[in-house]
Amino acid sequence: MRIYGLVQDSIVDGPGFRFSCFVQGCPHHCPGCHNPDSHDPEGGREMTVEEVAALLLKNPLTDGLTLSGGDPFAQPEDCLALAKTAHGHNLNVWAWSGWTFEHLRDQGSRAQKELLAELDVLVDGPFLLAERTLSLPWRGSRNQRVIDVPASLASGEAVIRPD
Repeated sequence: MRIYGLVQDSIVDGPGFRFSCFVQGCPHHCPGCHNPDSHDPEGGREMTVEEVAALLLKNPLTDGLTLSGGDPFAQPEDCLALAKTAHGHNLNVWAWSGWTFEHLRDQGSRAQKELLAELDVLVDGPFLLAERTLSLPWRGSRNQRVIDVPASLASGEAVIRPD
């Protein structure tokens, strides 16, 4: 898997102490992106899922896994394997994507749909510079949503988590 960066004990990429995995590669190229160096799918460094998982599980205080980037849905198979490892150790899994929940659910590849189904929370939608905000938790722009994925898949529509 191609990695842009890894952060142990993040407190800004979801609730609690997070292991944040920033994957390399993003097809969205949002103007004003916080991680523009993560866009090139050939950038970053190569690591195995097992190497990343070992780092994820190294700290017993970790509350959850955050998949960001780049866009984790550009590497759905590897991110799915990592998410399954996290859930297997009772960690919650959050992901950020420039694609919307509806796009991933209805038009995503099989692997993207499997990754979506493995998430607890999805922060969806492209970063829009004109809607940039620092006042909303977990989002960079007002158009983005914090979605309870299991509830959304069960109901058939996006269920927004309360802030």
